[in-house]
Amino acid sequence: MPLADDIVSWIRTTVHDAGATGVVIGLSGGIDSSLVAALAARALPGNVLGAMLPCESAPQDAEDARLVATAFRVETLEIDLTAVYRALVAALPEAPRLVRSNIKPRLRMTALYYLAASRHYLVCGASNRSELAIGYFTKFGDGGVDMMPIGGLLKGEVVALAKQLGVPQRIIDRPPTAGLWPGQTDEGEMGLRYADLDAALVALASNQMSGVSPQVRARVCGLMGNSAHKRALPPVFIPTH
Repeated sequence: MPLADDIVSWIRTTVHDAGATGVVIGLSGGIDSSLVAALAARALPGNVLGAMLPCESAPQDAEDARLVATAFRVETLEIDLTAVYRALVAALPEAPRLVRSNIKPRLRMTALYYLAASRHYLVCGASNRSELAIGYFTKFGDGGVDMMPIGGLLKGEVVALAKQLGVPQRIIDRPPTAGLWPGQTDEGEMGLRYADLDAALVALASNQMSGVSPQVRARVCGLMGNSAHKRALPPVFIPTH
């Protein structure tokens, strides 16, 4: 599996070059974090921590995360952030559901960096190319990481590699979700099927958009444009005199 071997080597080199000794991964039970755990376990056996950080989460999330951790012999730690989240929301002014829900990945980011610093690890993200391209991640939440091993893979490539590495079929078959609220799904929130998104990104990269429907093209290009700030460092004003 040349692709898996290349990513494993990249993880090992990235951690070594940072002077770190391992990685911590937010293990959600989804396919992306499961694949990252499988790759990291190959790269850094015995030096991978799978942090399960439920926050008003479905019980299945923890069950699936444990299944993955067992399959790839990854150490786990569970910290329930529900009470912290509810206390923070109660202290803040009222806001729409999405605004409130985005606190969850930001709390997880804080916990992951705490755990990483305590072990001299790096925080290993699980965003893929499809999601990064259109900004389907929370800025300074799940986007706040030290490294992104699958950030160059489309969602379809993530699924294919997960199958090759033996990620449990139950995980592969789960509808992708960020777990922001009950019943939330990635495709529902994006307004796009992953298959259409992947096809549009491939077409865009080769400047061959003629085979992409106008609706999908408009949606993808709109999301890419609106989320450009998420993929860049904060702008800095430079005095000219």
